[in-house]
Amino acid sequence: MTTDPSELRIIAEEALELVPEGGTLGLGTGHAASAFLRALGEKVQAGLQVRGVPTSRDSADLAAKLGIPLTTLDECPQLDVDFDGADEVDPDNNLIKGYGGALVREKIVAAASKKLVILVGPEKIVPRLGSRGKLPVEVVPFALSPCSRALQALACEPHLRRDGSQPHVTDNGNYILDCDVTPIEDPTRLEAAIRAIPGVVGTGLFLKMNPTVLIGLGQRVEVREAK
Repeated sequence: MTTDPSELRIIAEEALELVPEGGTLGLGTGHAASAFLRALGEKVQAGLQVRGVPTSRDSADLAAKLGIPLTTLDECPQLDVDFDGADEVDPDNNLIKGYGGALVREKIVAAASKKLVILVGPEKIVPRLGSRGKLPVEVVPFALSPCSRALQALACEPHLRRDGSQPHVTDNGNYILDCDVTPIEDPTRLEAAIRAIPGVVGTGLFLKMNPTVLIGLGQRVEVREAK
């Protein structure tokens, strides 16, 4: 189940209310983020002054096509608001992200932002992280085998993400291991254990980042702040 494009548009329009005039924005990756970018592009064409830091080449290309001015974290080390999607949201607004492959850059941009806004449909709301059964982990290609063995030892069965017959390569030049998981009892502990594996660049666990979550519910949007 995925959110209908028309419902994504409604969520995106709600998110636009949180865009400051003259602000610097994080521009996420994925279906919800793309819907936001298209809505933002219309506002920019109508005169809204903003700059954005994209979290992937795909979002950079779309933003450029829509006429949204881009910048970098070198030029703007702190951003006003980051707008992105998520693959899971738990009751405390902790997240799993990375199904779209941009998890490391998304986490960097989110950490550089004063406020994180997450746009999701109701299918992304889960009682516990891991409920959808997948946790992406980005790894250095040289460390693929040892990382895979270490993840197996943590009961995270890894599967190399592929584009056809070839490994999927992130914008950072790394590989992604999509790990089979059950609902995670202690996400903080698992995050620390995975990050301690030499060769792991980052995980899809976005914990204690206190996002504002916009949940599309048909023709209305529920706004959920972190507890």
